[in-house]
Amino acid sequence: MVFSITLALIVIGLFAFFLLATQKLAGMIQENIEIQAYLEKNLGESEKIAIDKTLRAKEYTLVKEGEPQVVFISKEDALKDFTDKTGEDPVAILGENPLRDAFAIKVKPSYQDSLQFANIQNDIETISGVFEATYAQSLIGTIQASVKKISIGMITFSIILLFTAVFLIHNTIKLALFSQRFLIRSMQLIGAKAGFIKKPFVLRSVLHGLTAGVFASALIYLLINLGYKEIAELKEVLLPMEVLMVLGILLILGILIGFLSTLSALGKYLKMSLNDLY
Repeated sequence: MVFSITLALIVIGLFAFFLLATQKLAGMIQENIEIQAYLEKNLGESEKIAIDKTLRAKEYTLVKEGEPQVVFISKEDALKDFTDKTGEDPVAILGENPLRDAFAIKVKPSYQDSLQFANIQNDIETISGVFEATYAQSLIGTIQASVKKISIGMITFSIILLFTAVFLIHNTIKLALFSQRFLIRSMQLIGAKAGFIKKPFVLRSVLHGLTAGVFASALIYLLINLGYKEIAELKEVLLPMEVLMVLGILLILGILIGFLSTLSALGKYLKMSLNDLY
């Protein structure tokens, strides 16, 4: 019983981490989606500072660790980046830098859909000193569609996996109690009440569930630590506190499933007729 429950909990735990990592990676992708606000030419420093403050105060601007994610990109930096990537110097051709100063604004995931991005674009373009605001419309649509499909697929698979694991654990406990059905009937025949009969079986199942939870958590913890050593970036995706939280849930899940499954199976055997027991 302990072995079967441990295997089921390991599968649930590993998939929980996979789901958590997938959602975290999707969030990281969304946090890097930005909109560019290109400025009018010949703006003074005070005007640029005013635009920066306005953008930082917008409700759609992403805030990380208390800092609004707004970055100023000077036209000189933009020219250098363009030259490095393309190998061409527009100044040599046009005689001047054709690029503009700009702000890159990262947008909160909750505002990332085509309609809201269009509204954000219009809102930024109404700011005094902003020439235009642009964003990669096709990329935004593709990312949002992909994230939505992945989320729906992962949640659906999670429900199926959890149901399957619980079903297997329940049947394992039910089969383990099957061999004790005549002992249960003997206790009934000598006048033992249902609560008295259930108590030792429930306590044993809770202990088995706890033991399985400890084994499963220990094995997964070792695997995660091995992953931390082999892949340094894994700590950014799976935080140690999140790992401990999932392992704690596995312990509780092992105890809870063992408790409820035992009660369910005992209730069935207590109500069976002698012919059905045979």
